[in-house]
Amino acid sequence: MPKVAFYTLGCKVNQYESAAMAELFENRGYTIVDFDSEADVYIINTCNVTNESARKSRQIIRKAIRSNPTAKIAVVGCYAQTNADEILKIPGVSVILGTKDRQKIVDLLQQSDKTEAPVVDIKNVMKEETFEEIAVKGHRQKTRAFLKIEDGCNMFCSYCIIPYARGPVRSRMLNNILNEAENLAKDGFKEIVLTGIHLGLYGTDLKDKTSLLDVISEIAKIQGIERIRLSSIEIIELTDEFLLGLSKIDKFCHHFHVPLQSGCDSVLQRMNRRYTTVEFAERVSRIRELLPDASITTDIIVGFPGETDEEFEQTKNFIKAIDFSKLHVFPFSPRKGTPAAAMTNQVEKDIKSTRCHELLKLSEKLEGNFRNKFLNSSQKVLFEDKTSNGLYEGFTENYIKVVAPSTANADLHNKIACVKLIKNLNDCVYGEIAEP
Repeated sequence: MPKVAFYTLGCKVNQYESAAMAELFENRGYTIVDFDSEADVYIINTCNVTNESARKSRQIIRKAIRSNPTAKIAVVGCYAQTNADEILKIPGVSVILGTKDRQKIVDLLQQSDKTEAPVVDIKNVMKEETFEEIAVKGHRQKTRAFLKIEDGCNMFCSYCIIPYARGPVRSRMLNNILNEAENLAKDGFKEIVLTGIHLGLYGTDLKDKTSLLDVISEIAKIQGIERIRLSSIEIIELTDEFLLGLSKIDKFCHHFHVPLQSGCDSVLQRMNRRYTTVEFAERVSRIRELLPDASITTDIIVGFPGETDEEFEQTKNFIKAIDFSKLHVFPFSPRKGTPAAAMTNQVEKDIKSTRCHELLKLSEKLEGNFRNKFLNSSQKVLFEDKTSNGLYEGFTENYIKVVAPSTANADLHNKIACVKLIKNLNDCVYGEIAEP
């Protein structure tokens, strides 16, 4: 049987799409192997959100070619969609496929057997109007399952290439979402993570106006699904109606990843972000009013063009005022074709590095403070993996990482248990299984 290996860069949507493509190969008689193993086919699912992710995509392509110079190499995803010309300069690539028609991946590889030049399949996604179905039926992990329900973005932030790589918002039909969720429940999954490129705009393109809240409410009715989590959502989509609805759904996980990007209004305006810090703070306050135990994590870009020391200090002070649970910090990376790449006053690399370091140190403090709030409380933990020292590892509903010993050598994998949180460690909390 031919062997195929996958390497996935970037977001949870990419992870979902790689899993779907892996099933296509399995259905055609291929065996899935680790990327570090020798394979007959290598699939690199690329990311193009930053210069670093584009560089890493090229690095992984070359690594696959070195692993087996006679293998077929397929490059797919966002970097392939926007920069196929750069990939064509790398000798040894067989197929370049963008962000559409991924169900054709096996056929395109077979087609490349008959051609000397790479097979390139890049469609214009800017005019796409319908969600492309490429469902995952047999996830390999047995705890959390990603479920893609939306593609595309209409926001065009000044630094972001993704709307050009993914096209406009397209929402998946509710019945198809529920069919996949029911299959996941039958396969033993207890938690579903809803994913999309701009998840909060789900349904805005549908004629029947099905909303994200409708999706969550309907999935919550499925027997076997115990948790529903959002991958990421913009602050402007956290309306009172939406938050009130979520607060009434017992299975909804109280964890919001809400990208801030900057805590300075002048920088937000240059970024073409569609909110102010005052509006952001008001929405966060409403979350905590309705869901007091909620974890609120965020993304921050440092060193955006023209960001002064004073503007950075405003961001740092705003982060402290909001009291996030965790920060994901990125240095600004100019992407060719975006307005921000052409802006003057680009910030020097060493300044961006220093600011990143400052915010990462702040994030460590914020994470520890958040975990401390729940010490000596009992929380439901979905256990995922067993660590090398014999402890089981999992997450609370509000996304606190917990390690705990099993009682009576019980297998805790994919089990939800009530755990008393005892001690704050470096990046997690040590707990003990509580009595029912």
